[in-house]
Amino acid sequence: MADILNHLANNLPRRKFDAVIIGAGGAGMRCSLQLAEAGYNVAVLSKVFPTRSHTVAAQGGIGASLGNMSEDNWYWHMFDTVKGSDYLGDQDAIEFMCREAPKVVYELEHFGMPFDRNPDGTIYQRPFGGHTANFGEKPVQRACAAADRTGHALLHTLYQRNVRARTQFFVEWMALDILRNADGDCVGVIALEMETGEVMILEAKVTVFATGGAGRIWAASTNAFINTGDGMGIAARAGIPLEDMEFWQFHPTGVAGAGVLITEGVRGEGGILLNKHGERFMERYAPTLKDLAPRDFVSRCMDQEIKEGRGAGPDGDYVLLKLDHLGAETIMKRLPSIREIAIKFSNVDPIKDPIPVVPTIHYQMGGIPTNFHGQVVVPKNGNSNSVVSGLYAIGECACVSVHGANRLGTNSLLDLIVFGRAAGNHIIASRFKDEGHKRLPDNTGDATLARLARLDGSTSGENTQEIANDIRRSMQAHCGVFRTADLLKEGVSQIMELDKRSLDVHIKDKSKVFNTARVEALELANLTETAKATIVSAEARKESRGAHAHRDFPERDDVQWIKHSLWYSEGNRLDYKSVNLKPLTVDSFEPKVRTF
Repeated sequence: MADILNHLANNLPRRKFDAVIIGAGGAGMRCSLQLAEAGYNVAVLSKVFPTRSHTVAAQGGIGASLGNMSEDNWYWHMFDTVKGSDYLGDQDAIEFMCREAPKVVYELEHFGMPFDRNPDGTIYQRPFGGHTANFGEKPVQRACAAADRTGHALLHTLYQRNVRARTQFFVEWMALDILRNADGDCVGVIALEMETGEVMILEAKVTVFATGGAGRIWAASTNAFINTGDGMGIAARAGIPLEDMEFWQFHPTGVAGAGVLITEGVRGEGGILLNKHGERFMERYAPTLKDLAPRDFVSRCMDQEIKEGRGAGPDGDYVLLKLDHLGAETIMKRLPSIREIAIKFSNVDPIKDPIPVVPTIHYQMGGIPTNFHGQVVVPKNGNSNSVVSGLYAIGECACVSVHGANRLGTNSLLDLIVFGRAAGNHIIASRFKDEGHKRLPDNTGDATLARLARLDGSTSGENTQEIANDIRRSMQAHCGVFRTADLLKEGVSQIMELDKRSLDVHIKDKSKVFNTARVEALELANLTETAKATIVSAEARKESRGAHAHRDFPERDDVQWIKHSLWYSEGNRLDYKSVNLKPLTVDSFEPKVRTF
């Protein structure tokens, strides 16, 4: 069998590039643009057409301290981000991101991105959850938006610029595994053309992960069906740990029963949350920021209202998002897509009636560990880090960590642009283009082909989607807004059993052309790695911090738990590393109790 695989691997078609980028969302296309304009031969792989990447679903805005509506500065933005992260974010990376924010937004403006405008022609900025002036004193308008379709505008802007720069797109291609040589350097990727089933080796001087999140490991999610944790699965199989995977953000306002996102921009424009009594309950929990407190806090408050019997609807299982008081003109101008979503998915016209909403899984704060240049780093000799040469990760699949235990609204699109650009700049400065391609290992492709052979040769076993749905049900039940020791322990047991079941799936259609079942089986392998990393990391963290709310350990423990978790697939084991509390140029923000 080994001889056959070696023969097949040696005969796989090969192509060479200066850079291969896996993922064509905001991060991937911002990085590819930087490289293509610098003369790099760039290939971008995407499971869908680039403008269908999940960044297209981002609604609310990009955070940047432009100060167009009132006084603002990057230091206040940094404070809000550190506080929002519940002090688990690395403050050097956070300072870098917040300092760069105005620059990258003005750059997008010059690229042609159609931001909303003020009467004087400057970029309009709306309020957003957790954004404050003067270190928490009062709300500030910091979100740069294109109505409620900011991600859509961003993707189309970046795609057109990439076409102009002659970036090469491999549309409907799926990366299967990265290739590492004997020194541990990344030397390329092995990928599948989804239309034909052809497997190809793409040699690269530098490889960039920009694969997005893995929200489809939950049953109720705002994420697209393509968000199956491919970057995390590939990295884990290559021996790279996954960082802070216990921290997943539940967005407060997903449409009840559908999970479709209702942007925080609704509350930024003046929308308010009500319980069944018509009470604006957030005033009790967050007297200063009210409905614009950070997302983890609002989600828990909503969950508490529902559990204490003040939920709305026949079953009392949601709360109401009221925006009719804003007026039809404002809704049609600033929130047109939200009205469309509400009508289609909840049969409610928000110009007349409130929208039923519940907390819904939305965003992963953890991912592949990197520094703020985008280089993948793994711990070595205690607390020092070792860079994986030739490998970068950016966007939601990466853990820089600027989001810590809870991401501040609008920092997701900012993360994509800042670190996509930063990774591109670092690759250019490192002169990868001037290097030759490193030699591929002798066993290149063997493991991938063995995995494909096992799938294609299966004659019995379970249906892929049955196992995937069981993973989603288990994660929803055991790793939700509030967690307990018993729930998490049972969840670990169930996910580990599902991991075993995932090794025995049956694909009825043995053709390789347009075989979606084959692709789904490959995605399942990535889903299981991500689910294991999440539930094992969550079960081990004995405190409540940010999005990790643990009923048996309700307090934040800054003595034992200001540290990043690192989950390794091999041995299903955990390790930890320190949080970087030292910024680049300013004083540290020391951990304090979060009040709003």
